[in-house]
Amino acid sequence: MHQVILFDDPAIRGSLLPFTFTRPVGEIRVGILTIKEKWERHLKVPMGYFTQEYLKEKFGHADVPSLFINGALCPNPDLLSAIKHLEPGQALWHGATLLALPLDQPQEFSIDLARTRQAVRYDADLTLVQKSWHIFHSNGKELRSDFDLITAGRASKGISDPATVTYNAPAIFVEEGAHVRAAVLNAENGPIYIGKNARIEEGALIRGPFALCEGSTVNMGAKMRGDTTVGPFSKIGGEVSNSVIFGYSNKGHEGFLGNSVIGEWCNFGADSNTSNLKNNYASVKLWDYIKGSYVDTGLQFCGLMMGDHSKCGINTMFNTGTVVGVAANIFGAGYPRNFITSFAWGGPMGFSTHNYKKFEETAAKVMERRGLQLDDVEKKIYRRVFELTQAYRIWDKDI
Repeated sequence: MHQVILFDDPAIRGSLLPFTFTRPVGEIRVGILTIKEKWERHLKVPMGYFTQEYLKEKFGHADVPSLFINGALCPNPDLLSAIKHLEPGQALWHGATLLALPLDQPQEFSIDLARTRQAVRYDADLTLVQKSWHIFHSNGKELRSDFDLITAGRASKGISDPATVTYNAPAIFVEEGAHVRAAVLNAENGPIYIGKNARIEEGALIRGPFALCEGSTVNMGAKMRGDTTVGPFSKIGGEVSNSVIFGYSNKGHEGFLGNSVIGEWCNFGADSNTSNLKNNYASVKLWDYIKGSYVDTGLQFCGLMMGDHSKCGINTMFNTGTVVGVAANIFGAGYPRNFITSFAWGGPMGFSTHNYKKFEETAAKVMERRGLQLDDVEKKIYRRVFELTQAYRIWDKDI
């Protein structure tokens, strides 16, 4: 095996928007790690992507003999064995979904090509992130799996602070440089992972399964419920339950976030809240980009899906099952609509288009605060997303 390439399945990618506007499917974080990072740890070979043309400059792959694996697929031991036993001329399928295909000529890859190969069926249990809500719904299971993967054979740095209370301490793993003060960490229902140089401030209450990734902070008095992941270099406060924050995002103030997925470089104003349960307890419908309409998630609890670089002002109230695209700026009294397109500017009183040049200026400042740069490659991606989402901005007739 020379290289593994995670491919974007066209039957899946669209239902993972807005997150896949700015990344391949394999860059999605579910559990502690991204899907790509999971495969890297298991297979220990070079990894690449087969993705949208406008993403290739940032996430491209080499044209060498490769094993193609569905980017929405999370590894497990049984699945790894099935993939490793694939022979040339075979393809691994789960129902109508292609899982893996070895190729000597990777430039020839397509789903149609895989259909011409000998089909090997995989019918065992697996985690396939096919819808945006699968990210938070699978997070507890994947967090436990990633915790075992990351901590195997390693010793935790432990917590020396005498004012911190822990329950089931063996299921709490602390990386080098992490800082915990006067907190309560309860790992009785699942593990707690505290990443390198992460901080948990005074009065924080944390219940596992929970992951705080590298360089991130749980603010004073925060309440973190189970099945929650805070990605790297983020700040989190208030009350959070069964949610995934990809990274580089801030929800530092009071307010509730539940059963939600938040991309990178997002920011929540103080006292902003998401509803994750309808008043009539009915299953939640969510906007689906492929269908071009709302689809039934089958879930009673479903909150907010927010794409990269989107922000909301203080006291923003998100309805149950709201989808916010990329680079939206939401503010104003009342409940905004349940689907807010990319580069929208406004709120319940109406929207206009977020000026693209002003977006670039803000994004550059935000990234500079983390020591990163909005370079030309990134700008090309966001310019393309601006173009791809133009049809959704129905209020703007001149663009």
